[in-house]
Parts: sequence; structure tokens; C-alpha cells
Amino acid sequence: MTKLTVNVDHFATLRNARGGNEPNPVTAAVLSELYGANGIVVHLREDRRHIKDSDVIAIRKAINCTFDFEMAATEEIINIAYDIYPDLVTLVPEKRKELTTEGGLDLKGNYNYYERVISGFFNRNIPVSLFVEPKNEDLELSQKLGASIVELHTGHYANSKGQVQQHELQKIREAASYAHSLGLKVVAGHGLNYSNTFDVATISQIVDVSIGHALVSRAMFLGLERAVTDMLHILETASIQ
Repeated sequence: MTKLTVNVDHFATLRNARGGNEPNPVTAAVLSELYGANGIVVHLREDRRHIKDSDVIAIRKAINCTFDFEMAATEEIINIAYDIYPDLVTLVPEKRKELTTEGGLDLKGNYNYYERVISGFFNRNIPVSLFVEPKNEDLELSQKLGASIVELHTGHYANSKGQVQQHELQKIREAASYAHSLGLKVVAGHGLNYSNTFDVATISQIVDVSIGHALVSRAMFLGLERAVTDMLHILETASIQ
């Protein structure tokens, strides 16, 4: 069964809109684990638009499940990652004006830099996941760079419909199979929700999906427990197809 990692960034977005302490992303992380999530992911952006440094420290201490620290590979954030020692770091591209991550890493254009960054984490026994497009070249570069995990960008699939969406799904399916053949662990994320996750979760090589905005949105209406368990039900159902 594909496992669930809950991204709690947008609990922090809602908190920051009012400037107080609620809803507390630390509480969201603890409860998500209690309700069955296999992992928690936070993205500490350079502009701190949602998750704050104190959130990262508190969540790291509060949960027992996998803690995935999503980050741009900047010197400041790298040093924070070294200090908090997450179970996993996921390197993603980051632009100041973007609403959310817009695509995969440019591994080819920044190969030497990512090689140094990944080596630094490797030397500290911190596994590295690379957020990439479902393209063979990016998967081959990920393996060559020494990453242990690739997170396939599902945004194009999530934002399309009909035959285009099926085409994007096939690209993800083929990429997952190829990544697995290269010895890479495969996870997926971006734009996944309660109507489009099922098909992705039927891909046997994808062992984990990262869900954030859709889960937070559902939790606003139905509660966090229902939001988590509904997604787990989708993943469980997909596993028997």
C-alpha cells in the first residue's frame, strides 16, 4: 500500500494570516501521525512565508514518524538541515514569487552544485530525495548524483484533464518503473487531491505520496482526522487494484 506523508505547510499559512498561534502546524503534525500518516513534510522557504524555524524544531521533536525536510539547496537552509538532522531532505527548486513549487529541479544545469550538496548530506548520513520531472534523463542524473529517492512531480498530471491527464499519468507510470529499475525509491507529489490520487497510487513502484493543500482544505470542513483517514482509504483501495 502506498503510504501517506502529510505536508503541514498550509496550517502555518492559515496561522500566519491572523498572526497568532492557531492553527498550530505542530499540533497538525502530531495528530496526522496519530491518525495514520507515515510521515510529515515541511518546506522551510527562504522567505518563511508559512513554516517558521521554530515550527521545524518543534515538529522534529514532537513526531515519531518520518520527518521530511523540504528545502531549496541554499547555504542557510542547508545549515539548518544539518542542525535539525531530519530523517530525509527533499531538495526542490524555489522562486520567491511562485505560489507553489512550479516544476522539478534543473539537475543538468546545476549538476556540480547538487553533487556537492548531496555529498554533504551523504557524509552526515541524511538521505536525499530529489524533486524531479518524470523524465528518464532526470532519473539517471538523480542516480548518478547519489540520491536515494526521487519525488516525481505530479503537477502537470494534477492540473490536466481527459486524454492529456491520461498521457501525463502514463509518463509518471513509465518514470516510476524506470526509476525503480535504477535502484531509486519512488515517491510522488504536487497537486494531488481526493479525486486524482487514486490512479497515481495504483502505480506499484510509488511507495509514498505527499499531500498538503488538498488535505488541509478538507480538514477545514470535515476535520483533520477525517481528512487523513479519507486519503488513507483511497490509498488502501488503490493498493488492491
